[in-house]
Amino acid sequence: MSHPELSRRQFLHYAAWSALASTIPGPSWAENRQINKDPDKNFKPDVELELYARTAEVPILSGAETHVFRYSGKLLRGPVNSIKNLPGYLGPILNFERGQKVRIFFYNQIPEPVITHWHGLHVPQKMDGHPMYEIFKGERYVYEFEINNPAATYWYHAHTHDMTATQVYQGLSGLITVRDEMEHKLELPADEYEIPLIIQDRRFTAGNQLHYLHGMHQRMMGFLGDTILVNGQANSTISVKTRAYRLRLLNGSNSRIYKLGWDDGTPLTIIGTDGGLLEKPESMPYLMLAPAERIELWMDFSGRKLGSELTLQSLEYQGGGLPMRGMGGMGRGRMSGMHGELAQGDAFPVVKFNITEQISDSPRLPEKLVSMPRLGTKDVTNPEKTIPIAIGMRRMLFQLNGRTFKMNDYLDIEKIPVNTIQKMRIFHDGGMGGGRHGMSGGGRGMGMMGMMRALPHPIHLHGQQFQILSRKTNKDSDIYDTVKEGFIHNGWKDTVLVMPGEEVEIIKPFQDYTGLFLYHCHNLEHEDMGMMRNFYVS
Repeated sequence: MSHPELSRRQFLHYAAWSALASTIPGPSWAENRQINKDPDKNFKPDVELELYARTAEVPILSGAETHVFRYSGKLLRGPVNSIKNLPGYLGPILNFERGQKVRIFFYNQIPEPVITHWHGLHVPQKMDGHPMYEIFKGERYVYEFEINNPAATYWYHAHTHDMTATQVYQGLSGLITVRDEMEHKLELPADEYEIPLIIQDRRFTAGNQLHYLHGMHQRMMGFLGDTILVNGQANSTISVKTRAYRLRLLNGSNSRIYKLGWDDGTPLTIIGTDGGLLEKPESMPYLMLAPAERIELWMDFSGRKLGSELTLQSLEYQGGGLPMRGMGGMGRGRMSGMHGELAQGDAFPVVKFNITEQISDSPRLPEKLVSMPRLGTKDVTNPEKTIPIAIGMRRMLFQLNGRTFKMNDYLDIEKIPVNTIQKMRIFHDGGMGGGRHGMSGGGRGMGMMGMMRALPHPIHLHGQQFQILSRKTNKDSDIYDTVKEGFIHNGWKDTVLVMPGEEVEIIKPFQDYTGLFLYHCHNLEHEDMGMMRNFYVS
């Protein structure tokens, strides 16, 4: 089997195909596009910037540079800290304040269509990055929206139909921070004491080119790399002082799920989730971080010896799928990579911290962070109705609510009245003899369909953040014991990991904006296979 690298040759191939496609007559989705090409004269931005999707060659590993897709930005108006560039292939960090009006001129300079999604932000449908608004090389899309989210860590990434996995893998992603008055009052660690940690796994050829496997195995299970990158760098080591830091973590991988913990057993102190700060800090032995999820940690290096090291690692766990090593055994195990390298659920180091300077001044962890309303059944617009999100698979295609993705398609159950609060149930659709949750014990005697339903799925809902009401799992699911202490039940979320044999109830507002808003699996290979649907909000 050949394993193509993502190289200059492939870029040229895409460019040639793009040019050819533009000359082919006949009906196409492109002919019906209604892209937002021009700015609104009545919109008065506080921050205005240009963002480009480009091809580039960047140093990632020692030796030859790597061909990538990359976001680059230029500030036109607003505070000078609105854009912070990072070395490597990742897009610039975009720093916003709640209440700011933002205009982004997005230019496509890569040889394939692309659109950008502002993951976690509450914006109008036309500004959300739905794939119906993809633009071709040489075109631009004008985004205009007000930052109407609380202080938190968000991100942006390509969201092109059938191409999200490859475009994000090649580099089209970046971090967003939002700050507000409540956060400023807390005086949390800032500047050099606030560290972004964008965690991704990649695979490289001998010539340092990105190596993306897209056979049936990787499409079904999700792509797993054998090299862990943090902020676009391999073997990442960060120098710190003996004081408290704020760590902003993003799982930017296509499908890898991390079970994060400190190598010396120090508990994790969580201060924020996808959509904002918690009411108060929470301590956990480890944390499950699925693709697209963000978490904010308070880490105090005070009292540690000068010259000592501390490693944030991904701990071993089960429940990442059934084993591919020795397919005949079908016992309990973990999903391996194609060559048994760095399987889903294996243990490995993520990033190392070196204590390089000793100081005595350090802020104290606040006992209370922010006030946050807790939604309950009493807040639901129609308490008797629960909207289903059924995870299923038929004919080797992943589905949600029995359907794969079509650009304008939605079911009656996917119609949502605007300015309502809805209760939703995310669960595994048994189907095909898989049982109520699509899982039977540890997996003995299961066929391919059963194996697919034994996968975890990070489910992301566009639009406003939601809150988790409950998590339920099979009582006889012993693999769940290896991950069950790693879930945050409080705070605002936009992505939730649903493990095999598990169902999750959430409460989600649908306020302000109408139109088609996506929900999908953020295992990007699954998304590109059609595991995505629309809610029609009206």
